[in-house]
Order: sequence, then C-alpha cells, then structure tokens
Amino acid sequence: MTIPTSIPNFITVGRILLVPIIIWAIASDQMELAFAVFVVAGVSDAVDGFLAKRFNMTSELGALLDPLADKALLVSIYIALGIWGAIPRWLVILVVSRDFMIVAAVMVSWLFDKPVAMKPSMVSKLNTVAQVAFAALVLASLGFNFTPKPYDLILMGLVTVFTLSSVSLYLVEWIRHMSTIEAR
Repeated sequence: MTIPTSIPNFITVGRILLVPIIIWAIASDQMELAFAVFVVAGVSDAVDGFLAKRFNMTSELGALLDPLADKALLVSIYIALGIWGAIPRWLVILVVSRDFMIVAAVMVSWLFDKPVAMKPSMVSKLNTVAQVAFAALVLASLGFNFTPKPYDLILMGLVTVFTLSSVSLYLVEWIRHMSTIEAR
C-alpha cells in the first residue's frame, strides 16, 4: 500500500488552520482549550514529520509549509500570550524579531538572486524546543491553574539564550553568504 505524498502536507495545512483556534481560545480565556489544541498541533507536527521521513513522502512544498506552520503557531501564541499578559512583552519582541529578521534576510537574498539555503542549526532546533516547552507550560499553568515556578523562569532563560544564539548564528551565516555578491 502506498500513501500519497500529500498526506504530510494536508496535516501541516491542518496545523496552520489550528492557529486561529488557539488564538481565539487564548483571547476568550479558554486556556484549557488553547492548551489542548496546542498539544494536537504538536502531535500533528510529529506525525507529519514521521510520515514524510519514514515513508519517503518529503516534498518541496512540505519543506516550505512545515517551518511556516511552526512559525505561525509559535509567533501567534507568543503574541497572544504577551498581549494577555501571561509572558513578558520583551520576550515576545525577542521571539518575533528573530523570526522577522530571518524572513527579511531570506527575502533580501532572493531579491539579490542569491538565495540562501535554510537548514536549521542545532541551536535553532533547541530554540524551537525551548519555545514550544515554554508556551506549553504557560498555557497549561493558565488552563489548569497551577504556578509553574521555577520551570517558567528556567524555560524563559533557555528561550532567551537560544533565541539570541540562533539569530546571531543565522545572521553571521547570512552575512558570509551575501558577502560574495560583487559590486556592480
């Protein structure tokens, strides 16, 4: 039995469609629902990745959609939780600014007809894990009414360190890549 290569992409699109539901749940103070949908989104990310790799169903579309879905989910949740007052706004600005800088760098490299290969570094993967864990902890603590101390502070510190480290590494690599452009 062969599984169509589009199944992981459908799952990823489904994860993107969960974003407004999570944001609505946060805005409506339905934190149990927000946490549950966040868990579903996380499981769907694992499932689409497993299917794509295990059954050789990777695609160019999937390579673009998967990180887009991850970023849409995390950036939206961080913004919503920052507005709600559940996480410090400086952390929201840091997380969102990192992703904005990376997207802007990719766009500039395309404009100069010098596309940069986007392969996530280990620091970037650790950053994603820390961001997901922190968001999940905050949503769970709000939904199930418990105090996450000291784990929230530990995860916030990890998010800060990994976010700053990963954006620094990306920018250094991007500058190195772009420095090969010849002056006209």
